Amino acid sequence: MMTRDQELWGVASMLLRQHGERAPVVVAERIGQLASEGDGRGVALWKEVAWRLERLRAPDGERQ
Repeated sequence: MMTRDQELWGVASMLLRQHGERAPVVVAERIGQLASEGDGRGVALWKEVAWRLERLRAPDGERQ
């Protein structure tokens, strides 16, 4: 069984594979949609995905 952290890294990785350079835009759109719906928990979850996506896209020295 995967941990929540592993699942979130998996989501970020999948988004990067599926959407490439557009992945951050897709995540931002999702966060905006959830925010407009008043879904604070959803926003928090997708912000965690966004953070991981940034780490995956960063040069190796910046993945801390």
